[in-house]
Amino acid sequence: MSIAMLTSNDAAEPAAAPVAVSPRPAPRVRRSHPFASTRVQSMLLLVALLGAWEGAVRLFKVPTHLVPPVSDIAVALWRGLATSPWAKDGFWYHGGVTVAEILLGFLIGSGVGLAIGIVVSQMPRLEALLEPYVAALQSVPKVAIAPIIVVWLGFGIGSKVMIICLLTFFPVLVTSIAGFKAVDADRIDLLRSLSATRWQIFRKAKFPSALPYVFAGLNMAAAFSVVGAVVGEFVGAQAGLGVLILQMEAQADTGGSFAVCVVLSVIGIVMTDVLRRIQRRVLHWMPADSSQRTVSV
Repeated sequence: MSIAMLTSNDAAEPAAAPVAVSPRPAPRVRRSHPFASTRVQSMLLLVALLGAWEGAVRLFKVPTHLVPPVSDIAVALWRGLATSPWAKDGFWYHGGVTVAEILLGFLIGSGVGLAIGIVVSQMPRLEALLEPYVAALQSVPKVAIAPIIVVWLGFGIGSKVMIICLLTFFPVLVTSIAGFKAVDADRIDLLRSLSATRWQIFRKAKFPSALPYVFAGLNMAAAFSVVGAVVGEFVGAQAGLGVLILQMEAQADTGGSFAVCVVLSVIGIVMTDVLRRIQRRVLHWMPADSSQRTVSV
């Protein structure tokens, strides 16, 4: 009887009104300031440095044969770039020769260094055998043997390519060996437990783990290749940006020499940027650097 009365009382009670839940406000999208970009800030810093350079040279009346003003460098740069690509006194002709030397030397030297690094890293005994010789050859200053290489191979493009190969070979060799030795041992044990072959272990574990080290060596080799090309052209060459620098220094054209250095800097920047783009494409599986992440509160 009591159970029936309780049931009837519960049924008679009105249903509780639903509680209204206020919608959560959408997060505000913080608009970045146009000057907050790192690239923009870098350009502004460059403009400030160039302006300070120009002002200091004009203010202290520094002789132009010592330090030219930025305006003279800009005029010389425009004059050199405005010539015909086939003119032997312009930047395009000599720049093409230097770029060809850089690309050939970089590709051959880094390719051979990577290939030998792969072979040596897979053979510990061979690595122990070649380690003192690699250290000895790496410590030899390549600038000191550049004249000997020019005597051996002549004033053509071959001697410059050989000098660049020597400069780009060792960074890629050393970093690739370090990369193949830094692979996680647990990953290799896991693949071995799954009856993976040596080629599968190399392709699935060792090579992907060594790629960041290899690209680090390639970035160093790219900078060394530009230096090697100029050094080889200083020692003896018939064309190239290094030859153009020597000609302008003989004419006391310091602004023109600085303009050629600007062209060499642009070549190095382009090579580094291309390598970074390739690295981002190849290493797309790597997590982004935590230092580059922005957290908005």
